[in-house]
Amino acid sequence: MSYFKIATYNANSIRMRITQLLAWLEREQPDVLCVQETKVQDKDFPDQTIEEAGFHVIFRGKKSYEGVAIISKLAPTAIHAGFEDDGPPDTTRLLSATYQGIAVINTYVPQGRAPESEHFQYKLAWFERLQNFLNQHYTPTQPLIWVGDFNVATEDIDVYDPKGLRGHVDFHPDAQAALETVRQWGFVDVYRQHHPNVPQHYSYWDYRARNPIERGIGWRIDHIWATKILSAKSTAAWIDVEARKADLPSDHTFVVAEFEI
Repeated sequence: MSYFKIATYNANSIRMRITQLLAWLEREQPDVLCVQETKVQDKDFPDQTIEEAGFHVIFRGKKSYEGVAIISKLAPTAIHAGFEDDGPPDTTRLLSATYQGIAVINTYVPQGRAPESEHFQYKLAWFERLQNFLNQHYTPTQPLIWVGDFNVATEDIDVYDPKGLRGHVDFHPDAQAALETVRQWGFVDVYRQHHPNVPQHYSYWDYRARNPIERGIGWRIDHIWATKILSAKSTAAWIDVEARKADLPSDHTFVVAEFEI
Protein backbone atom coordinates (compact mmCIF):
# COMPACT_ATOMS: atom_id res chain seq x y z
CA MET A 1 0.00 0.00 0.00
CA SER A 2 1.28 3.48 -0.84
CA TYR A 3 0.06 6.95 -0.02
CA PHE A 4 -0.58 10.05 -2.10
CA LYS A 5 -0.73 13.51 -0.54
CA ILE A 6 -1.90 16.49 -2.58
CA ALA A 7 -2.46 20.14 -1.69
CA THR A 8 -3.75 23.28 -3.36
CA TYR A 9 -2.67 26.84 -2.60
CA ASN A 10 -3.48 30.24 -4.08
CA ALA A 11 -0.18 31.99 -3.43
CA ASN A 12 -1.22 35.48 -4.59
CA SER A 13 2.35 35.90 -5.99
CA ILE A 14 4.65 32.92 -5.68
CA ARG A 15 7.76 35.08 -5.49
CA MET A 16 6.38 36.93 -2.47
CA ARG A 17 5.47 33.64 -0.74
CA ILE A 18 8.42 31.51 -1.81
CA THR A 19 10.00 31.35 1.66
CA GLN A 20 6.72 30.30 3.27
CA LEU A 21 5.97 27.87 0.43
CA LEU A 22 9.36 26.15 0.67
CA ALA A 23 9.04 25.86 4.45
CA TRP A 24 5.60 24.32 4.04
CA LEU A 25 6.90 21.84 1.45
CA GLU A 26 9.73 20.81 3.76
CA ARG A 27 7.38 20.36 6.71
CA GLU A 28 4.45 18.63 4.99
CA GLN A 29 6.22 16.75 2.16
CA PRO A 30 3.26 16.52 -0.22
CA ASP A 31 3.58 14.42 -3.34
CA VAL A 32 1.94 17.22 -5.30
CA LEU A 33 1.28 20.90 -4.55
CA CYS A 34 -0.85 22.83 -7.03
CA VAL A 35 -0.40 26.60 -6.94
CA GLN A 36 -2.59 29.33 -8.40
CA GLU A 37 -2.14 33.07 -8.92
CA THR A 38 1.61 32.76 -9.30
CA LYS A 39 1.54 36.24 -10.91
CA VAL A 40 4.86 35.87 -12.72
CA GLN A 41 5.90 35.43 -16.34
CA ASP A 42 7.66 32.17 -17.08
CA LYS A 43 11.13 33.66 -17.49
CA ASP A 44 10.98 35.02 -13.93
CA PHE A 45 9.44 31.97 -12.26
CA PRO A 46 11.54 30.72 -9.29
CA ASP A 47 11.87 27.20 -10.70
CA GLN A 48 15.55 26.89 -9.85
CA THR A 49 14.86 27.67 -6.19
CA ILE A 50 12.14 25.02 -6.07
CA GLU A 51 14.24 22.43 -7.87
CA GLU A 52 17.19 23.06 -5.53
CA ALA A 53 14.83 22.15 -2.69
CA GLY A 54 14.40 18.73 -4.30
CA PHE A 55 11.12 19.14 -6.19
CA HIS A 56 10.03 19.11 -9.82
CA VAL A 57 7.89 22.00 -11.08
CA ILE A 58 5.88 22.85 -14.18
CA PHE A 59 4.27 26.25 -14.68
CA ARG A 60 2.47 28.63 -17.00
CA GLY A 61 2.18 32.30 -16.13
CA LYS A 62 2.18 35.93 -17.11
CA LYS A 63 3.23 39.15 -15.46
CA SER A 64 1.18 40.32 -12.46
CA TYR A 65 -1.92 38.22 -13.14
CA GLU A 66 -3.16 34.62 -13.02
CA GLY A 67 -0.60 31.82 -13.37
CA VAL A 68 -0.61 28.15 -12.34
CA ALA A 69 2.12 25.74 -11.27
CA ILE A 70 2.40 22.14 -10.07
CA ILE A 71 5.23 21.22 -7.70
CA SER A 72 5.91 17.53 -7.15
CA LYS A 73 8.29 14.95 -5.73
CA LEU A 74 8.13 12.84 -8.88
CA ALA A 75 8.58 14.04 -12.43
CA PRO A 76 5.25 14.67 -14.18
CA THR A 77 4.05 12.92 -17.31
CA ALA A 78 1.27 13.80 -19.78
CA ILE A 79 1.66 17.55 -19.21
CA HIS A 80 -1.04 19.72 -20.74
CA ALA A 81 -1.85 23.44 -20.47
CA GLY A 82 -5.06 25.22 -21.40
CA PHE A 83 -8.14 24.51 -23.47
CA GLU A 84 -8.25 23.26 -27.05
CA ASP A 85 -11.55 24.79 -28.17
CA ASP A 86 -12.34 27.98 -30.08
CA GLY A 87 -12.07 30.20 -27.00
CA PRO A 88 -9.02 31.69 -25.30
CA PRO A 89 -6.61 28.88 -24.40
CA ASP A 90 -6.25 30.12 -20.81
CA THR A 91 -2.96 28.28 -20.34
CA THR A 92 -2.36 30.41 -17.24
CA ARG A 93 -5.55 29.06 -15.65
CA LEU A 94 -5.44 25.34 -16.42
CA LEU A 95 -2.48 22.98 -16.08
CA SER A 96 -2.64 19.20 -15.86
CA ALA A 97 -0.20 16.31 -15.48
CA THR A 98 -0.06 12.73 -14.24
CA TYR A 99 1.72 11.49 -11.10
CA GLN A 100 1.87 7.85 -9.93
CA GLY A 101 -0.89 7.03 -12.39
CA ILE A 102 -3.15 9.77 -10.98
CA ALA A 103 -4.21 12.56 -13.31
CA VAL A 104 -4.16 16.00 -11.65
CA ILE A 105 -5.90 19.10 -13.00
CA ASN A 106 -4.93 22.43 -11.44
CA THR A 107 -7.24 25.37 -12.19
CA TYR A 108 -7.56 29.02 -11.35
CA VAL A 109 -11.17 29.68 -12.28
CA PRO A 110 -12.05 33.24 -13.38
CA GLN A 111 -13.47 35.29 -10.52
CA GLY A 112 -16.17 37.06 -12.52
CA ARG A 113 -15.91 40.61 -11.10
CA ALA A 114 -19.65 41.46 -11.05
CA PRO A 115 -22.80 39.42 -11.79
CA GLU A 116 -23.95 41.82 -14.50
CA SER A 117 -20.59 41.82 -16.28
CA GLU A 118 -19.31 39.92 -19.29
CA HIS A 119 -16.59 38.58 -16.98
CA PHE A 120 -19.21 36.69 -14.99
CA GLN A 121 -20.63 35.19 -18.17
CA TYR A 122 -17.10 34.15 -19.08
CA LYS A 123 -16.81 32.43 -15.70
CA LEU A 124 -20.02 30.47 -16.29
CA ALA A 125 -18.89 29.48 -19.76
CA TRP A 126 -15.50 28.47 -18.33
CA PHE A 127 -17.09 25.66 -16.34
CA GLU A 128 -18.82 24.41 -19.49
CA ARG A 129 -15.50 24.52 -21.33
CA LEU A 130 -13.90 22.58 -18.50
CA GLN A 131 -16.52 19.86 -18.73
CA ASN A 132 -15.87 19.58 -22.46
CA PHE A 133 -12.15 19.35 -21.68
CA LEU A 134 -12.86 16.53 -19.23
CA ASN A 135 -14.91 14.68 -21.83
CA GLN A 136 -12.07 15.00 -24.34
CA HIS A 137 -9.27 13.77 -22.09
CA TYR A 138 -10.64 11.76 -19.15
CA THR A 139 -13.40 9.47 -17.90
CA PRO A 140 -15.15 9.53 -14.51
CA THR A 141 -13.97 5.97 -13.87
CA GLN A 142 -10.24 6.81 -13.87
CA PRO A 143 -8.16 8.14 -10.95
CA LEU A 144 -8.45 11.90 -11.37
CA ILE A 145 -8.12 14.83 -8.96
CA TRP A 146 -9.31 18.33 -9.81
CA VAL A 147 -8.00 21.05 -7.50
CA GLY A 148 -7.55 24.78 -7.31
CA ASP A 149 -9.14 28.09 -6.58
CA PHE A 150 -12.61 27.47 -8.01
CA ASN A 151 -13.84 30.93 -6.99
CA VAL A 152 -17.13 29.36 -5.89
CA ALA A 153 -18.37 28.54 -2.40
CA THR A 154 -20.79 25.67 -2.88
CA GLU A 155 -22.87 25.70 0.32
CA ASP A 156 -24.16 28.16 2.92
CA ILE A 157 -21.70 26.77 5.45
CA ASP A 158 -18.84 27.69 3.09
CA VAL A 159 -19.22 31.43 3.72
CA TYR A 160 -19.42 33.54 6.85
CA ASP A 161 -22.64 35.38 5.87
CA PRO A 162 -24.71 33.36 3.39
CA LYS A 163 -27.67 35.74 3.46
CA GLY A 164 -25.63 38.89 2.97
CA LEU A 165 -23.29 37.37 0.39
CA ARG A 166 -25.96 35.73 -1.75
CA GLY A 167 -25.50 36.96 -5.30
CA HIS A 168 -21.78 37.65 -4.98
CA VAL A 169 -19.93 36.27 -8.00
CA ASP A 170 -18.31 33.63 -5.77
CA PHE A 171 -21.60 32.76 -4.06
CA HIS A 172 -24.05 33.22 -6.90
CA PRO A 173 -26.71 30.60 -7.72
CA ASP A 174 -25.67 30.60 -11.38
CA ALA A 175 -22.00 30.00 -10.50
CA GLN A 176 -22.97 27.27 -8.05
CA ALA A 177 -25.15 25.61 -10.68
CA ALA A 178 -22.36 25.76 -13.27
CA LEU A 179 -19.91 24.19 -10.85
CA GLU A 180 -22.45 21.57 -9.79
CA THR A 181 -22.78 20.48 -13.41
CA VAL A 182 -19.05 19.73 -13.48
CA ARG A 183 -19.28 17.92 -10.14
CA GLN A 184 -21.99 15.68 -11.57
CA TRP A 185 -19.57 14.64 -14.31
CA GLY A 186 -18.08 12.41 -11.64
CA PHE A 187 -16.39 14.28 -8.78
CA VAL A 188 -16.61 14.11 -5.00
CA ASP A 189 -15.73 17.11 -2.81
CA VAL A 190 -13.06 15.34 -0.75
CA TYR A 191 -12.95 17.94 2.00
CA ARG A 192 -16.71 17.72 2.60
CA GLN A 193 -16.48 13.94 2.50
CA HIS A 194 -14.43 14.14 5.70
CA HIS A 195 -16.13 17.20 7.24
CA PRO A 196 -19.83 17.04 6.31
CA ASN A 197 -22.09 19.84 7.50
CA VAL A 198 -19.28 21.54 9.45
CA PRO A 199 -19.45 25.36 9.24
CA GLN A 200 -16.65 27.93 9.44
CA HIS A 201 -14.06 25.79 7.70
CA TYR A 202 -12.55 28.35 5.34
CA SER A 203 -9.59 28.56 2.96
CA TYR A 204 -9.71 32.30 2.17
CA TRP A 205 -9.89 35.37 4.38
CA ASP A 206 -10.03 38.85 2.86
CA TYR A 207 -7.05 41.08 3.66
CA ARG A 208 -9.41 44.04 4.05
CA ALA A 209 -11.25 42.58 7.03
CA ARG A 210 -9.89 43.26 10.52
CA ASN A 211 -8.79 40.03 12.25
CA PRO A 212 -10.75 37.91 9.75
CA ILE A 213 -9.61 34.52 11.06
CA GLU A 214 -10.44 35.30 14.68
CA ARG A 215 -13.81 36.75 13.65
CA GLY A 216 -14.59 33.89 11.27
CA ILE A 217 -14.88 36.12 8.20
CA GLY A 218 -13.91 33.61 5.54
CA TRP A 219 -14.85 31.59 2.49
CA ARG A 220 -14.17 28.02 1.34
CA ILE A 221 -13.44 28.52 -2.36
CA ASP A 222 -10.29 26.39 -2.68
CA HIS A 223 -11.15 22.79 -3.38
CA ILE A 224 -9.86 19.26 -3.88
CA TRP A 225 -12.31 17.09 -5.81
CA ALA A 226 -11.66 13.51 -6.89
CA THR A 227 -13.37 10.87 -8.96
CA LYS A 228 -15.13 8.20 -6.92
CA ILE A 229 -12.43 5.58 -7.41
CA LEU A 230 -10.05 7.90 -5.56
CA SER A 231 -12.41 9.56 -3.11
CA ALA A 232 -13.18 6.12 -1.73
CA LYS A 233 -9.48 5.84 -0.85
CA SER A 234 -9.16 9.23 0.80
CA THR A 235 -8.00 8.95 4.41
CA ALA A 236 -7.93 12.63 5.43
CA ALA A 237 -8.52 16.20 4.30
CA TRP A 238 -7.69 19.41 6.16
CA ILE A 239 -7.10 23.15 5.85
CA ASP A 240 -3.87 24.64 7.23
CA VAL A 241 -5.27 27.70 9.00
CA GLU A 242 -1.99 28.33 10.82
CA ALA A 243 -0.20 29.00 7.52
CA ARG A 244 -2.59 31.92 6.92
CA LYS A 245 -1.35 33.45 10.20
CA ALA A 246 2.30 33.52 9.07
CA ASP A 247 4.18 36.70 8.22
CA LEU A 248 3.23 38.15 4.82
CA PRO A 249 0.69 35.42 4.09
CA SER A 250 -1.43 34.95 1.03
CA ASP A 251 -5.12 35.69 1.57
CA HIS A 252 -5.64 31.96 0.92
CA THR A 253 -4.09 28.97 2.64
CA PHE A 254 -3.22 25.35 1.89
CA VAL A 255 -5.95 22.73 1.49
CA VAL A 256 -4.69 19.16 1.76
CA ALA A 257 -6.02 15.67 1.02
CA GLU A 258 -4.42 12.26 1.56
CA PHE A 259 -5.16 8.99 -0.22
CA GLU A 260 -4.24 5.36 0.33
CA ILE A 261 -3.59 3.93 -3.12
